[in-house]
Amino acid sequence: MSDKEIKGKVHSIQSLAASDGPGVRFAIFLQGCNLRCGCCHNPDTWNISGGTEYTPKEIVEMAKRYREYFGSDGGVTISGGEPLLQPEFVREVFTLCHEAGINTCLDTSGSLFGESIKAALAVADRVLLDIKYTENGLYEEHVGCDLEKPLRFLDYLNQQNIPVTVRQVIIPTLNNNDENILKLKAICDAHPCVDKIELLPFRKMCKVKYDDLGIHFAHGHLPEPDPKEVDRFREMLKK
Repeated sequence: MSDKEIKGKVHSIQSLAASDGPGVRFAIFLQGCNLRCGCCHNPDTWNISGGTEYTPKEIVEMAKRYREYFGSDGGVTISGGEPLLQPEFVREVFTLCHEAGINTCLDTSGSLFGESIKAALAVADRVLLDIKYTENGLYEEHVGCDLEKPLRFLDYLNQQNIPVTVRQVIIPTLNNNDENILKLKAICDAHPCVDKIELLPFRKMCKVKYDDLGIHFAHGHLPEPDPKEVDRFREMLKK
């Protein structure tokens, strides 16, 4: 498929992102998501019909302007929404990045799979994978898919030796317990491709987006976690 035939629906672009993969990143947030996570910070990305269309070449030409800031670790990250709803676009952007000598990183829920997704993963230098809970019931209730999907996705990443950063948002009353952290550690320990685990505290600053969109914020009633508790969980993962 040629670049002229591929266009991606982009929600937003952050030119100098510091929390979307290693180093300084040029982060592209794609429009559309197949999940409805209760803690989602970006409900404005859900509708696949929204966003602005770009070609892969347009995206990579923009990214090149910032390459002097990338250093040895930075590069381009594609996030969402769920970027793998647009796998051909992801593949072409990453292919052009590699041709330009730019590192690539994919931020995904791991809830989708197929041959077009395998093709996109083949040009990803790193994957940021959300493992939102370690209990299937919580996944089905608060995410909209089962736990088996991201675990199967992780198995494939491990088979392909693709470096992985596993991420989990710590949400009081749902997964802020030692049992969850130990299960998460066991999952990661069983997959040598995982070389980093990030625990992110649940935040409610996104509530204004839900209010503006007239959408119910499912986890809006839950408290934010105690920073000391999150730090303790991080220490548990190091043992």
